[in-house]
Amino acid sequence: FYAATEKVLTGLTTAFPEIFIQFEDFNTPHAFGLLEQWRDRILCFNDDIQGTGSVILAGFISAIKLAGIPAKDQRVLFVGAGSAGVGVAKQLVDYLVIEHKIPEEQAKAMFWFVDSRGVITANRGDTLADHKVYFARTDNGDTQCKNLEETLEYVKPTALIGLSTIHKAFNEKILSRMNQLNQEARPIIFPLSNPKTKAECTFEEAMRFTDNRVLFASGTAFPEYTIPETGEVRVPGQGNNMYVFPPIGLGAKLTKPTRITDSLVFAVSKALSNTLSADEIARGELYPRIERIRETSAQVTAAFIHQAVREGLAQSQKWIDLVNANPASSATSSAPDGTYSQAVLDEVCNNMWAPAESVQQLLPTKL
Repeated sequence: FYAATEKVLTGLTTAFPEIFIQFEDFNTPHAFGLLEQWRDRILCFNDDIQGTGSVILAGFISAIKLAGIPAKDQRVLFVGAGSAGVGVAKQLVDYLVIEHKIPEEQAKAMFWFVDSRGVITANRGDTLADHKVYFARTDNGDTQCKNLEETLEYVKPTALIGLSTIHKAFNEKILSRMNQLNQEARPIIFPLSNPKTKAECTFEEAMRFTDNRVLFASGTAFPEYTIPETGEVRVPGQGNNMYVFPPIGLGAKLTKPTRITDSLVFAVSKALSNTLSADEIARGELYPRIERIRETSAQVTAAFIHQAVREGLAQSQKWIDLVNANPASSATSSAPDGTYSQAVLDEVCNNMWAPAESVQQLLPTKL
């Protein structure tokens, strides 16, 4: 496999030196292996690992602000330990380290994983896949939880994140127990598997079984939910890569960075979380409304460009000069903060493809 991909990628980058390669839908070992092998050699990106991690981190940042307890007190339980789940968790760890100054080992200890054999521990008795080793628990003693129900009681999580592709894995019992465990804070529940037939729960179920207290994001789209007692309409967050993949692609096309770093992806997450309007925040929403996606895509792209220049990754002199002439107001170092200047945002908008509103726009004025 790796010998074959070496030939393909070498050929592509030789023929097209400015190509931006996106790895998609490789199995978990190959997904991590390809990314680690090539990320510092060519301009490449894995949407399953980095894109999913970035968009979920943005929702998690928003959720933490609304949860009611400090970030350092979060206990995050992942159901599903494939490339997407581990990729998301690693970006959440980076966020806790960078944003909240939590030491890495302490941040890593805030995460538990459940796979088909139960909670992942170093002494479970099976040979763990390489990508699972980082999060394998070593503090469990003789305790080995065999399923989600046992793990829920053992971990008592504040956040439950599903990337299991197991339909209804978050059933009434699980959701109700999450609500009971988090009476002093709002439970964070992200059923991220898609399509709907593989989603761990629906938005309606999450609302009903948590007394409407849930902070929710899903991988697939769910309808709004009206609280029967009050008539209040709640909108579910959709943690879909559509929020970050286009901005990363456009930002890379414009600035021609030498590589995509973790801090560059982190800046994208921060920028996306910053795009929420005052009304969206007041309604407890975790992502901007889909109707604003072109607006938010431009903002996230501008933040990507600023970060690429700060890190010395950008190779396009046009964008280097524009960023240096118009620094983001709050940027004092290369640390990723998701900020951008109006001048860069305006120029990004000028470089965005605009779809035609009607077929007439595509026709010549004279036939």
